Amino acid sequence: MYQGKKVVVVMPAYNAAKTLVQTFDEVMEQGVVDRVIVVDDASRDNTAAIAETLPDVTVFTHVKNLGYGGNQKSCYRLAMQEGADIIIMVHPDSQYTPKLIPAMVSMIASGLYPCVLGSRILGGYALRGGMPSWKYVANRLLTAVENLLLGAKLSEYHTGYRAFSRALLEHIPLGANSDNFVFDNQMLAQILWYNYTIAEVSCPTRYFDEASSINFRRSVHYGFGCVATALSFRLAKMNLRSSRLFPPAQ
Repeated sequence: MYQGKKVVVVMPAYNAAKTLVQTFDEVMEQGVVDRVIVVDDASRDNTAAIAETLPDVTVFTHVKNLGYGGNQKSCYRLAMQEGADIIIMVHPDSQYTPKLIPAMVSMIASGLYPCVLGSRILGGYALRGGMPSWKYVANRLLTAVENLLLGAKLSEYHTGYRAFSRALLEHIPLGANSDNFVFDNQMLAQILWYNYTIAEVSCPTRYFDEASSINFRRSVHYGFGCVATALSFRLAKMNLRSSRLFPPAQ
């Protein structure tokens, strides 16, 4: 518990057997996490079996692969069922450092922010951590377009390190989002749609063979999905087109 609030870390896992234990250990070392939920998206390795050996972990396994977005939907649903007040998504591939968890938790527990992102761009950690140059350039270009269309000033929209308040997750229509990678982007657009404030903290990251990453073809598909989401947001704001992602205010 942190200031009377239950803190749950969710890990959307896929073929994470080599890095899951290290990530879990680093998460629990922070001393503020009450429970870890690992959702295994029908991995081809023994991710689920390893997760079952860890203490204070709830393991849920998809019978078939639902995709990154579908995995997150299960993560957040299970976190709510666990009674979480603060939910943090940490990828189990050790790309993002769990050492920022206490800071992210405190920012939400204080009531200052309902959403905190670990940004690879702030502080210049992305390239130093090994992000490929083409991904860095694509990240910067996509972020510029999205900031323009969404009316925000985030340093990036593509980090997989995120913390949320329970009230926020209960409010936004996550079920309307894609089951694919663009889920991440749609979720942030929805948070902005409902006028929530998003905070960012500078986050060191590491890129290595076991770290999850999408290939070039999927990256292109994801990029177009991000632009489409931002355009849908802008058209909905202008009352020019309705969208399930961005319903009109009640």
